[in-house]
Amino acid sequence: MTIEMLWEQDDPDAVLRDRFGFASAEAVADWVTSAVERQWGLRVGSPERVVMSDRNALAWVRRGDDRFLLKWSVAPDRFERLTFAAELTAWLGTLGLPVSAPVPTLAGEAQVTSAGISMGLQRVIDGGHLDVDDADQVRAAGATLARLHDALRECPLRSSRPEVLSAPAPLTEQIAGWVTSDPSTLSPEARDVLGQLLERAPADLPPVQIVQGDYRAANILCAGTAVVGVLDFEELRLDHRIGELARSAVMLGTLFRDWEPVSESVRQQFLDGYQSVRALTDEELHWWPVLVLWYSLALVPPGDDPDGWGRAATEVLEHTAR
Repeated sequence: MTIEMLWEQDDPDAVLRDRFGFASAEAVADWVTSAVERQWGLRVGSPERVVMSDRNALAWVRRGDDRFLLKWSVAPDRFERLTFAAELTAWLGTLGLPVSAPVPTLAGEAQVTSAGISMGLQRVIDGGHLDVDDADQVRAAGATLARLHDALRECPLRSSRPEVLSAPAPLTEQIAGWVTSDPSTLSPEARDVLGQLLERAPADLPPVQIVQGDYRAANILCAGTAVVGVLDFEELRLDHRIGELARSAVMLGTLFRDWEPVSESVRQQFLDGYQSVRALTDEELHWWPVLVLWYSLALVPPGDDPDGWGRAATEVLEHTAR
């Protein structure tokens, strides 16, 4: 069994002990197999792999030819969100959408909390992470996001956990607030262009709705040209559809330790795929370049920039200014 970090550089054995309370690999393996049998009634083999990130962990297990993924968290402040995300994902699965739906527990729960740990079980989906160099996959990812948005707009669970879904500030206020914070990476030219775009941006947009929250290559599985799995709804929130579409377009190629921007052509392919299912309104189309520029600028790191976000933001700025 391998034990590793998803993206952090910390020592995994120390994290396993200090964050999750397991003295050894054998201890976490025993807990995983016991938890799966106790909560789901499944006898599985020892985990093949355990991956940790922050206070969340994942373990891959098998039962014959069936493969499962146990996800658990020891962050109590996230338990309500995790339960809502699991229930939402289960509902999306009933609609036939390509999500990693939870396996119900013996008690019929999508997510269960026991002894200070929130956990859920999913079936492993065969597929590879979205390849942004494959135009067909990128367009399929855009189309899938549109279908998810259509479903989430009608989600009957929205009112069940209001504490999870707080309404965001208007887009103009969000961007103006970011500019006012005076980021060290924001050039005077970018500030001017963004300000001019905001002055012309329409106030009327379709209402906010539930969105996936982290729609990018790390959470999109493809087989051939089809999207077969959308993972990790834990960052779901209320937002405008165009907000998630633009943010996802900018971050589409990011994985766990590969964090690089995509080209304008990839963003356009993604937008074309989305609009093949659901055409944007005139107001949303007006907001598209504003949001793409804002997210591009906001992702430029201070100091070292090995992945080239500064260069990419400059290209977006030049394209937008034209």
